[in-house]
Amino acid sequence: MKLFSALLLGAAPLQIWAASLPFFGQSPLRPLEEEFPVHGENPLGFCADPSDDILEITAVNLSPNPPVPGESLTIEAEGIFHAPVDKGSTLHLEVKYGLIRLIKTDADLCDELEANTDLKCPLQGKQKFTKQVEIPKEVPPGKYSVLADVFTEDLERVTCLQARNIVF
Repeated sequence: MKLFSALLLGAAPLQIWAASLPFFGQSPLRPLEEEFPVHGENPLGFCADPSDDILEITAVNLSPNPPVPGESLTIEAEGIFHAPVDKGSTLHLEVKYGLIRLIKTDADLCDELEANTDLKCPLQGKQKFTKQVEIPKEVPPGKYSVLADVFTEDLERVTCLQARNIVF
């Protein structure tokens, strides 16, 4: 019991130090009970308190929610950019199937938006878009997690979204 108490007390300074580390303007550690859901019909949450993000997401709606293999998924999103977001901004995307990482990539945000939506950089002011995506019927059943972290060339956070345990 004394050994267990000593380990806990010894780890306390490490926990305090780790919680204070900056990771693109946020602490990499947050209490599990702390949630920041995205408004709308979706399984999304912000990675951390979005109050300092450049993009204020006002709503994201998915139809159907949750997505269904073999069906078309409609994504409607709207938000307000509080500062211009231009070329050089990066989208970091990770998709996991259970513990297996399917996708881990970094891409230019503006290139991706221009190729896949009707949005063009610089992104500023109020924006809204609708996108249809075909979900392949071959998607295996199971739990999926998604992380999309977006930041400017100067490493200012645009937004960070996550979805955990999406079940197909």
